[in-house]
Amino acid sequence: MRIDLRSDTVTLPSPAMRRAMAEAEVGDDQYGEDPSVNRLQEEVAGLLGKEAALFLPTGTMTNQVALRTLARAGDDVVVPHEAHIVLHETGAAAANTGVQFTPIGTDGLFSADQFEAACKPPGHLIYPPTTVVIIENTHNRAGGVVFPQADAVAICHSAHERGVACYLDGARLLNAAVAVGSRASELAEPFDLVGLSLSKGLGAPGGSMLAGSRELVTRAIRYRRMQGGAMRQVGILAAAGSYALSHNVDRLAEDHANARLLADRLAASAAIGIEPARVETNIVVFTVADAAAFVAGCRERGVLVNAFTPTLVRAVTHLDVTRAQCDAAAEAMVAVAEGA
Repeated sequence: MRIDLRSDTVTLPSPAMRRAMAEAEVGDDQYGEDPSVNRLQEEVAGLLGKEAALFLPTGTMTNQVALRTLARAGDDVVVPHEAHIVLHETGAAAANTGVQFTPIGTDGLFSADQFEAACKPPGHLIYPPTTVVIIENTHNRAGGVVFPQADAVAICHSAHERGVACYLDGARLLNAAVAVGSRASELAEPFDLVGLSLSKGLGAPGGSMLAGSRELVTRAIRYRRMQGGAMRQVGILAAAGSYALSHNVDRLAEDHANARLLADRLAASAAIGIEPARVETNIVVFTVADAAAFVAGCRERGVLVNAFTPTLVRAVTHLDVTRAQCDAAAEAMVAVAEGA
């Protein structure tokens, strides 16, 4: 049996989700006439405590539309070190919006003081103005770390005092909310725009959401179309998203527990470098001597993981892997790392 831990995007829609998709009431979303899309947008706006929300096909497009909505070509955008929007979107921000990034902090986190030190004022003779600050919660490459809310509030307060917009790349925001026992709306509150993925831990086959004020979301509609994200009878996917929000949020705690189990098992091997206490959600990152060889060896044993660097590996738990499978995957990974 294959155990796929490459990402929480590999999940398959359950039979019940497929039924919801097949029975979805649809219309032309270009005209605002798809009832399933409209319903999902209202659900997500309510969930995140925002005035409005917009359905987009992918998380990358959501990030790019958010940037296009908030920034201008030549602007500076402050981001956490190794942000998804910098490293995992094939240079889209440079091509689409023409912004430059200033990465700050470590391990996916940064403080208000660090933001203020990096923030470039408007009207400077040499520097480009900082117009957007981005927080990624949870942070992918940092191992699913949850961004401390007190720091997020302080950063957004400082940004708004300086006329800088705040965007939350919250693709896995519900993982963060479940991990710390907070409402998603509380984590989203200080931000102007918030992205949320439906196709990761929530298990939908596609779709992402952008939420914020009605004025900003209305502006984002233009940029969604500009980037090819305007769709027609997309209620089939929206229905999957609504089902996921109703059935797959609370169970994210199971993925977190499975990730910690995996981390604890891997930590028992001297051939694997990992700090289990840093595993807060469903992403496990660890080091091995040769990541490419390790990934290939795991694949031979039926376990799929991804290499991030020559020594860094990522494994992600999700609703399609059981606790027993995570236990078996850990055994296989230890054996590969130790050359057994």
